[in-house]
Amino acid sequence: MKIERVIEGLPLTDYLAMEADMVKTIQEPTFFTWVVSPTVIYGRHQCAEAEVNEAYCRAHGIAVVQRQSGGGCVYADRGNLMVSFISPSTRSQEVFDQFLVLLSGALRQLGYEAVTTAHNDVLVGDRKVCGTACYTTPTGTVVHACMLYNVNLTDLEAAITPSEAKLAKHAVASVRQRVRNLREIQDLGDMVLFREALEKAIINQKS
Repeated sequence: MKIERVIEGLPLTDYLAMEADMVKTIQEPTFFTWVVSPTVIYGRHQCAEAEVNEAYCRAHGIAVVQRQSGGGCVYADRGNLMVSFISPSTRSQEVFDQFLVLLSGALRQLGYEAVTTAHNDVLVGDRKVCGTACYTTPTGTVVHACMLYNVNLTDLEAAITPSEAKLAKHAVASVRQRVRNLREIQDLGDMVLFREALEKAIINQKS
């Protein structure tokens, strides 16, 4: 297993295209980390009109992009670390489980009491700090995660519009009550320092 970074400053659509290309020829399980400008990312089976406050996104320069994987709608900006795990294995659940073990273990190594859920989220305490999604192709599996470190929670809450039923399922009144920035729990410095620390901790899980 190895970890790599990809070029900075690209639109989310370019990163998703890179994932799709990488999985065609990937030789060993590899982590990739990247950061994006403000973007709402919704799942393959979702409808933007039902999940996204499109008027708010247009007014605030937030891109709206649909991804190939399933799962729910998320907001990301430069306070959010995107983590992709691409494997040549087509055993998607096995790859997904491996990813969650490595990622949650890395966070615990950094001092966060991270646990995973049946819905493939990562929690610290009772708050979600990372959502994940996955898809499989004939040549491998792509898992990606959206990790909240120092995200603009005002934009996050305003840009996505989950149903009342979904919020009720998690016993919260708003998106903001369900999530929390890792930096609020333990400050490891700016995004550059957090990213470096997490990458090292991921590698240490396999050493």
